[in-house]
Amino acid sequence: MSIGIICEYNPFHNGHLYQINEIKKIYPDSTIICVMSSSFTERGDISILNKWDKTEIALKYGIDLVIELPFVFSSQSADIFAKGATNILNHLKVDKLIFGSETNDIGLLNKLVDIQLNNKNYDKLVKEYLDKGYNYPTAMSKSLYDLSKIKIDQPNDILGISYIKELKKLKSNIEVETIKRTNDYHSTSLNNSIASATSIRLALQNNKNIKKYVPELTYKCLKNIKNFDNNYFSLLKYKILSTQDLTIYQTVDEGIDTRIKKYINECNTLDELINKIKTKRFTYNRIKRMLTHIICSFTKEEANNIEIEYIRILGFNNKGRNYLKNIKKNISIPIITGYKNNNSKILNIEYRVTTIYSCIVNNNELIKKELNKPIY
Repeated sequence: MSIGIICEYNPFHNGHLYQINEIKKIYPDSTIICVMSSSFTERGDISILNKWDKTEIALKYGIDLVIELPFVFSSQSADIFAKGATNILNHLKVDKLIFGSETNDIGLLNKLVDIQLNNKNYDKLVKEYLDKGYNYPTAMSKSLYDLSKIKIDQPNDILGISYIKELKKLKSNIEVETIKRTNDYHSTSLNNSIASATSIRLALQNNKNIKKYVPELTYKCLKNIKNFDNNYFSLLKYKILSTQDLTIYQTVDEGIDTRIKKYINECNTLDELINKIKTKRFTYNRIKRMLTHIICSFTKEEANNIEIEYIRILGFNNKGRNYLKNIKKNISIPIITGYKNNNSKILNIEYRVTTIYSCIVNNNELIKKELNKPIY
């Protein structure tokens, strides 16, 4: 039995360990494969730990095979994020995808996906809500409620719907299961031993002790992490001021570019800038994602018609190695273990993103690792 997990581990915390341990209880002999965001996440956040540290942590706490989710998918909205991750798992022939869910009701989520794919009124309703100024996740949630009287507005359920939808589009044989989400994804408070990644990142910014909320190796890696928001904002400000047309970048729509240009010189922090330019339609996370695309020079042209071109291994244990060995002949795209300048647009973008990330976190060793690091 092979189990797929789609993750960001920003950072890996006790909730992630709980998920892995629950999977091992239900499927004790399974091979667990994670498809993991590298330097930037779906919400546009900088990963506070680099992908090599995250890989080491994942393998330490029960993952058998770690695969990189390329930046061109990992830094985008739920549907594109899900498209990249589920495609990789489908190429890897996993048996099941297991994800955290607030409702923990796979039948309900399947029902909502069928509405999205088959109900002719769904797209019409989404467009109507967008035209009224709602952002896409809210328009989606309201449209599904109108057609089903089921309210879905929690982030893991929304991501789960995207996973199921993409697997259905692929006509994949992967089965989907959920594990009950035990805490609020957006929570900023530290109330028990399982806290959200958001609350842990906020605690780190405020110099609070997070030892209780993360496994030992995560804590060790995080101890030396310094706040790199100032580096990010300085580089972003330079990029915005030195770019004539911001609309060439992915997710930067015409109109929002003028708001960015208008307020950039008035702001001294990333939060200040986002709060100045956000609107009802352009939410905090959508803008953060947009700014990440600007700082990484990720253009609309580069984002056009992206498909998974390779499977990049970041690390494995013996079980993960044996799994790859057994299925390698049946995989139709290249399996790679490092960077090669081999006409892969997506891999070349990944290298560029790593060089920018290394400037933000002030660690040039990451560039060398991108070129030469052997897999864990």
